[in-house]
Amino acid sequence: MHTLRKYYHPYISPFDPCPPIKVKGYETPPNLYMGFQPPSLPQFEPKKALAYGTLWPALYSPYPSPPVRKEVNE
Repeated sequence: MHTLRKYYHPYISPFDPCPPIKVKGYETPPNLYMGFQPPSLPQFEPKKALAYGTLWPALYSPYPSPPVRKEVNE
């Protein structure tokens, strides 16, 4: 199973004037994990497809709000 949200740890310079963000995240689209479109792929009903922006549930990817950053005093 692939996750749509990926995380990485950027380089933190000792000379950076701003407080660092130690872990950053980004979203990947679901079509990265699907080679060719399989036949007989399930479809949303037309009204629901317009609301979701895609006809196929396998390609639907909601954009959740980013996780809240916790401030840590070090």
